[in-house]
Amino acid sequence: MPNNYPSEFLRQMVELVRAGRTHEELAKEFQPSTQSIRTWVRQADVDDGRRQDGLTSADAGRACRAAAGGEGLARGEGDLAKAAVFFARETDLPR
Repeated sequence: MPNNYPSEFLRQMVELVRAGRTHEELAKEFQPSTQSIRTWVRQADVDDGRRQDGLTSADAGRACRAAAGGEGLARGEGDLAKAAVFFARETDLPR
């Protein structure tokens, strides 16, 4: 799901939580949900090496790009199969 907040805003929220503000305070003051703020802090902790229980943003991006490339291959293989069927039918026609 796309994030509608600028990256600088996310960094500021993370810094405020690390400085001692609660998720609930920030949610009331700045309007994102408490769960969004928790998610941003968790991801920042993974990216900064404070946590080891998730993919870094860079790794997640690479995984998404690899998955998208894999879908392209699957579509290409489907097109090849359709072409093979077409040409097989063409060669079976009487001349």
